[in-house]
Amino acid sequence: MDIAEQNNEIRKHPKGFYVIAFIEIWERFGYGGLHTVLALFLTKNLGMTDAQSFSVYGTFVALVFAFMSVGGYIGDKVLGTQRTIILGAVTLMVGYFIMGLANSDITLIYAALAIVAVGNGLFKANPSSLLSKLYSKDDPRIDGAFTIYYMAINLGFLISMIAIPYLGARYGATFGFYVCGGGVFFAIASFLASRKLVKGFDSPVGLEPIKYKNLLMVAVGIIITVTVSTFMLQNIKVVRFLLLLVGITVVGIFFRVIFKSSGTERNQLIAAFILILEAIVFYTLSQQMPMSLNFFAIRNVEHAILGIPVGNPQSFQALNPFFIMLLSPILAWMYTYFGKQGRDLSIATKFAVGMVCCSFSFLILSFGAKFANAQGIVSANWLVANYFFSSLGELLISGLGLAMVAKLVSQRIVGFVMGSWFLSISAAGIIGGWVASLTAAPKGITDPLQTLPVYSNVFLEIGAVAGIIALLMLITAPKIKHLIEKEEVVVGDSVAEDSQGA
Repeated sequence: MDIAEQNNEIRKHPKGFYVIAFIEIWERFGYGGLHTVLALFLTKNLGMTDAQSFSVYGTFVALVFAFMSVGGYIGDKVLGTQRTIILGAVTLMVGYFIMGLANSDITLIYAALAIVAVGNGLFKANPSSLLSKLYSKDDPRIDGAFTIYYMAINLGFLISMIAIPYLGARYGATFGFYVCGGGVFFAIASFLASRKLVKGFDSPVGLEPIKYKNLLMVAVGIIITVTVSTFMLQNIKVVRFLLLLVGITVVGIFFRVIFKSSGTERNQLIAAFILILEAIVFYTLSQQMPMSLNFFAIRNVEHAILGIPVGNPQSFQALNPFFIMLLSPILAWMYTYFGKQGRDLSIATKFAVGMVCCSFSFLILSFGAKFANAQGIVSANWLVANYFFSSLGELLISGLGLAMVAKLVSQRIVGFVMGSWFLSISAAGIIGGWVASLTAAPKGITDPLQTLPVYSNVFLEIGAVAGIIALLMLITAPKIKHLIEKEEVVVGDSVAEDSQGA
């Protein structure tokens, strides 16, 4: 086999990779559709105020991320990765179909959202876990596999963010939810039909015959969790209190782990803790896309891009996955290119630049509002610029977040810190709902001339606060880099000394 053939072989991926990527596309299609239209659905179909819908949406997102680590544990230790994927997908499908059936029954809608949150928690961590099992740790194809996989996730989002708002506007919101459920059904059917391509790849418990006692235990857990989550969605203050309690507990444990550590581990845990706090700020602001930014697009932005009509203004949200897919390979190339030259930015600096982008994205909208026409309508170009910079910020922070945890934390406590990362996103959902409520117009007020100054002022304040935080992050980035690399230099020297002694 010559070099060209060898390189071609390296680029090939196992057939199981495409099975996993395909089910992820359609699962994200379902979740992305609900994510895109939920806040507006709550105001139109249930008569909620903007602030109420933002609070419910934020709580829903908090529950989605809070349950993720539980799903990963069930896949690893209780049912197996593949069985948990199927169970999570079935749970999601049921939730979407109930959303379609609920119409204006608020209790049923809360129950459906709770089911989707639990289903997402069961599902989300397991396809990537299964994907990692297809490759050995030193397989040169693995980075490319996860890059394509991340793009597949955003492809599912892109399709649904265009299709579901259009279908909902044309045939009714409930029809859009049925389509979300249908997408997940398609994912389940394709996975079952192609399951032989991932045969033998699973967690240890998944390779054993199913234990029906475990399955029953998980089923009972799902029922209990859905019941409790339904209650929480109707009693948001309880969720805030519990999240605060859990947050204080996790921070306490985090500090305990830090104080019991030493050397490299302590320094890197401190760095990880700081970066997680920074991520909470970013996620809080990125949650504005389906909330305040969505409502701003509906009320105060022209519904056309470069003269091309946008069928439904909620579909502006599709700009986010579009820019993610566009920018991902560019950033991946830049990391590699500058990394080889030793000039790649540190993870802390990348986080800081990401926050700069986030700040700039909101300041752009506030500035663009000054050029609104006499009817209070702003050019869509300003919103496109907003999504470009916020998506770039997302890639620099969210896209690197889990890699940061994996790099800085020892295997002994990586599970705890991963859980802390997802908890930070969960907390950002609640806080993001509150921030979005600051833009909420009084019920019944939809006149663009009245809503424009509200959005403009709040976006200016958000951008200014994010800018101050970004400046602090830039100032502290060298210190965080020093914490991360301080002991690595010592370790490198000791290795060199050992080599000389040998």
